[in-house]
Amino acid sequence: MTIEIKAPSFPESISEGTVATWYKQPGEAVNRDELIVDIETDKVVLEIVAPTSGTITKVFKGEGETVLSTEVIAEFTAGNVAAPVDVLPTEELVASDESDDDSETVVSGECFASPAARKMIEENALDTCAITATGKGGRVTKEDVINHMKSLQAPAPDVSRTVQQPAPAAVSSNVTMPMMGERPEKRVAMTRLRSTIAKRLVAAQQNAAMLTTYNEVNMQPIMDLRSRYKDDFAKQHDGVKLGFMSFFVKAATEALKRFPGVNASIDGNDVVYHGYQDVGVAVSTERGLVVPVLRDAEHMSLADIEKTINSLGLKARDGKLAIEDMTGGTFTISNGGVFGSLLSTPILNPPQTAILGMHKIQERPMAVDGQVVIQPMMYLALSYDHRMIDGREAVQFLVAIKDLLEDPARILLQV
Repeated sequence: MTIEIKAPSFPESISEGTVATWYKQPGEAVNRDELIVDIETDKVVLEIVAPTSGTITKVFKGEGETVLSTEVIAEFTAGNVAAPVDVLPTEELVASDESDDDSETVVSGECFASPAARKMIEENALDTCAITATGKGGRVTKEDVINHMKSLQAPAPDVSRTVQQPAPAAVSSNVTMPMMGERPEKRVAMTRLRSTIAKRLVAAQQNAAMLTTYNEVNMQPIMDLRSRYKDDFAKQHDGVKLGFMSFFVKAATEALKRFPGVNASIDGNDVVYHGYQDVGVAVSTERGLVVPVLRDAEHMSLADIEKTINSLGLKARDGKLAIEDMTGGTFTISNGGVFGSLLSTPILNPPQTAILGMHKIQERPMAVDGQVVIQPMMYLALSYDHRMIDGREAVQFLVAIKDLLEDPARILLQV
């Protein structure tokens, strides 16, 4: 029985996607629920798994090609035994090359190429068997074709000129001539996710009157509190560790209640005030920056925040985040301190009007009651849209977060 493999149904906010990686090629046996292909969208990477055990018989969309919602991208034959791949004789190769079939190509009975590689081979009139294959099962990959083309373009050394070239007499024997090493370059297409991130960041700077205010917070009270209760906290909450982020989220939600303009968003000529605090936490992944959202963070305990952040962080690193995990959000927190950043200016996450930047904890000499004391300090940065938030409001919001963190009892007492 032949089954059509279709792209997922994209939400209204996503119009198309790109085939990121084919994990199975035509002729390969596939088990039920085994990963077949990744579809990358503007926000997430969607996985398509085998509906049942069987064999991929034909691929219509190669890696890097654009797909629409629910578009057919491959054919699948159900069955426990992999279907044999027909070997085309050499005289039939020309006829097969002229077809529009995107399935795997077989040349002279033994030379295989992936769909993306075959397209490049046809465009450049290359011999598949002359290309060194590094793919699974001896297949020629797109990168193999690129390397082969580079080797063809490299000029051969002129031996006769090298032999006849005399050594310069004016060069002293004590002078060592520098040897020019390899200067490799690699051109890689920007992923759809990173391209979307780039467009949003540029749009945020172009469309918003973005301004940043800074302050610093003494982290000693939070560090003492963690040190005192971290073991009891982990025992009480099934091994969940008490981190800094939960304190910042709770402080932010309390400050957002006092300054609702910081929790608002701009929609055209309208200002939308949100009666809830959905806090996004920026997470860096190999594919780019993503911002999963903590829903109703104002009602979450410290343990709930830590559990949710850990869960979303693992999903982000594994590429398992769903679109609903990242949609919405009324305020964002970014922690560059985990990478060692001492001070930075975060960029707004539209349509939100503010973002809080955390940084590295650095011991510095501070003046306390006329005495110089070494304290663990962290710089805080609040970038905000000046169209919506006045400077006074932004500064007071950041001071409120500072006060709540330097006296954590304020968070509990909401004072």
